[in-house]
Amino acid sequence: MSSQTAGPIHFGPFEVTPQVFLTTPHSFALVNLKPLLPGHVLVCPRQPHKRLTELTAPELTDLFQAVQRVQRMLARHYFTSPSQQSNNNNDDHDDHAVGTPEAGSFNIAIQDGVEAGQTVSHVHVHVIPRIRGSTAKEQAGPGDQIYESMAAEDGNVGGALWDRELRKLQQQLGKRPEPGGSFPSIEDSERHPRTAEEMEAEAKVFRNVLEQMGEEPRQ
Repeated sequence: MSSQTAGPIHFGPFEVTPQVFLTTPHSFALVNLKPLLPGHVLVCPRQPHKRLTELTAPELTDLFQAVQRVQRMLARHYFTSPSQQSNNNNDDHDDHAVGTPEAGSFNIAIQDGVEAGQTVSHVHVHVIPRIRGSTAKEQAGPGDQIYESMAAEDGNVGGALWDRELRKLQQQLGKRPEPGGSFPSIEDSERHPRTAEEMEAEAKVFRNVLEQMGEEPRQ
């Protein structure tokens, strides 16, 4: 039986409760202040573990089950457009149902440690839907711009949160986090920081999609 989460939810030192659209016994999912592509969200353990190896077996299982739930929700929301329906009917793709994870693709990534580009010392899984005909990787090849963007200022989640909370938390946070851990790039993507209102609105949309799927957004 699920229950409404009591109290604020923190991502590292940052209070992110309005951005959260899913909670589970050991995890939560939130919309991203600086999404690399539409639908780019984060899934985190409730406990502020800094490294993946710190999670207990139940926490690790719950975290990746939450990732799967988020994938299904994002697929239902992003992989059901008319263009996606058309692409799914193309002989170049397998005959998967529109709105299922197989109707598109995902980048699933963890920056585990500062040298890998982690800018918030709280384990978080990046879940990024790739929509056929829209945000999919353009061609087969050895790299993907997503990974370079994730390791550059574009993907500096900690820096963006630090900027947002500068006046309140400057004394506690100290130096602004710097991006790092880049990968070779072969494609371009555009992205823009968002307002708190935009993030809260998206979180509400995702909670509604979960409810339509018979899922409970809060546990």
